[in-house]
Amino acid sequence: MIRILVAEDFDLIREDLVDTLSAQEDMRVVGQAASGAEITALADTTECDLILMDIEMETTTAGIKAAETILDRYPGLMIIFLTAHETENMILTSMGAGAVDYIVKGCPDEELLLHIRSAAAGRPMIDAKIQNMVLKEYSRLRSSERSLLFFINSVGKLTSAERDLVRLLLEGKKVREIAEIRCVEQVTVKTQIKGLLRKFGCSRTKDIVELIKELGVAHLF
Repeated sequence: MIRILVAEDFDLIREDLVDTLSAQEDMRVVGQAASGAEITALADTTECDLILMDIEMETTTAGIKAAETILDRYPGLMIIFLTAHETENMILTSMGAGAVDYIVKGCPDEELLLHIRSAAAGRPMIDAKIQNMVLKEYSRLRSSERSLLFFINSVGKLTSAERDLVRLLLEGKKVREIAEIRCVEQVTVKTQIKGLLRKFGCSRTKDIVELIKELGVAHLF
């Protein structure tokens, strides 16, 4: 028997979910809540195997915060997020909270039940699209990590004049403006830019600026 808690702030949806789950021979709803605070308190007093958790309740991320708190206290529990949102950012944030699966509201009952049974059996059915998003994010983070290490190494090789040049490039200054600000010939600026490109392994100053902004280290200049 799969013991389930249901957290959903919209009464009609919550009642429908409870009715659907209660009609299953292998499922039993042991409690229900209408807010993140309620489900967190309920998890402390009610033994269950799985929580069907709405993400948006009293706040837009109440379910996520509740999930983090509950899983910190009871890491063995399974949480499946149920939400109307299917954006990449919301999915990644949800999965990052420790949920085992993610279901979009409005899916057929058969799909909902299959996801619950699969999770309870230890084989959560994370949608292929979600898997791709997670893998894509992991790849991006790994790439950023490598870029950051390369960047730190490159910055260490910059001269004082080159660091000043990077700062001006970040401010959006053109070669002519930089030459005027630094009281040098434009050809001197172009020569220094070539040196920067070589050290950063970039082909355009725009690439250097984008790299610095992407890594969030513009404050270093």
